[in-house]
Amino acid sequence: MTFTKTVVLPVGLDEAFALVTQPERLRRWQTVSARVDLRVGGAYHWTVTPGHRASGTFKEIEPGKRVVFGWGWEGDELAPDMSTVTITLEPVGESTRITLVHEGLTAAQAASHAEGWNHYFDRLQRYVATGDAGTDEWAWAPDPIDPLIAAEASLAALQPILRGLRDEDRTRPTPCDDYDCHALAEHLFGSLTTLGDMAGATVTRPDGGSLEACVSEMTGEVIKAWLAHRGDTIVGGDLPADTAKTILSLELLLHGWDFARASGKTMKVSDELVAYVSQRGLPTIDGSRERGVFRAAVDAPAEAGALDRLAAYSGRSLS
Repeated sequence: MTFTKTVVLPVGLDEAFALVTQPERLRRWQTVSARVDLRVGGAYHWTVTPGHRASGTFKEIEPGKRVVFGWGWEGDELAPDMSTVTITLEPVGESTRITLVHEGLTAAQAASHAEGWNHYFDRLQRYVATGDAGTDEWAWAPDPIDPLIAAEASLAALQPILRGLRDEDRTRPTPCDDYDCHALAEHLFGSLTTLGDMAGATVTRPDGGSLEACVSEMTGEVIKAWLAHRGDTIVGGDLPADTAKTILSLELLLHGWDFARASGKTMKVSDELVAYVSQRGLPTIDGSRERGVFRAAVDAPAEAGALDRLAAYSGRSLS
């Protein structure tokens, strides 16, 4: 069966093409992370929502006009490249008509994908109209959850905070030790590199790009490495693999909280996600406290939210 969806966006052809092909644009409305090799025969890998990863290869590419790619889900009955998505762009005055045709689906698959494409095209229209598609409720509190799904959900919560940082925020102090925002970003890059190395991958900061883009791409590479990792302990060490995966979520959530506090924002994250990461991560915080990584826990007021309580447990002041 085939599903077809058409929308008209008040943007030109080039911008419309970027919205459906470029990782930094895709993360604004459809994906948590995206790796895209935009050439015929090139592959893409999208984490659409935490734990749901689509991938395939590009079949046809006409910049500003048309893109055709195989579609499927990793670990699913509809495997990568088992169906085909064609996106066609046509000018309508100063706007662009986008038509998506998804072919090669069973009736059940067509119904579920219709729900998905409608959901994300609504978010695309909202993003183009307002500049912010808002929190994706489908990525809010993933169920089922595991350490890497939690890391993807933590990244989704962090991204809006990073996008909101301004140049003048670079020198603002954060609640994390003596780091300002710039130094904290460098620290986070280093942590992601180390966590990738633990899984046997070389993860480096991309050249250029925004802070949100660099953190998103590096986190995606770290998660990719851990998805491929086999074994209970890290090669060359005695740290359990699940502990390292949980550290990834702790880094994203706690440093997201730091950036948010430094820039006067509130990080939106579900209590369910924080509870999962806290349950797995508090022993790691306790152990690291002995090495001076975390300060002594501080008291959190009764009305504090779940993320604030986690931050307080890690030694961060809420005042």
